[in-house]
Amino acid sequence: MTDPATQRLIDSNRADAMKVKSRDGDSVGSVHAFMIDKRSGRTLYAVLAIGGFLGIGKAFYPLPFGLLSFDATSDTYVVTIDRRVLEGGPSWANTAPVFDQAYADRVAKYYDVAVEDLSVI
Repeated sequence: MTDPATQRLIDSNRADAMKVKSRDGDSVGSVHAFMIDKRSGRTLYAVLAIGGFLGIGKAFYPLPFGLLSFDATSDTYVVTIDRRVLEGGPSWANTAPVFDQAYADRVAKYYDVAVEDLSVI
């Protein structure tokens, strides 16, 4: 069996196994899903699952993928922004919003990153 820490690719249906830490090494949550552009195959967003217990009370936060870095030593993603900023950002608890251009614009504006134009990708 291959060591997961040495694998370069991850199955999208296994994303929730990827833990996310802060820059300080504190646990933030896990990757719930990746938002991948169907045409280019690029990962544009990671949806982080934060909080909750046994699936109850979780909140989901879309984060522009460029705000994550990968730590190969611990096989985790690292959020490069402050946790309070993340928790103040766009999120949902039960029903995910339609991730259209307007929502992408809202997420990009909150995190002050370049907007991915979903209509031309």
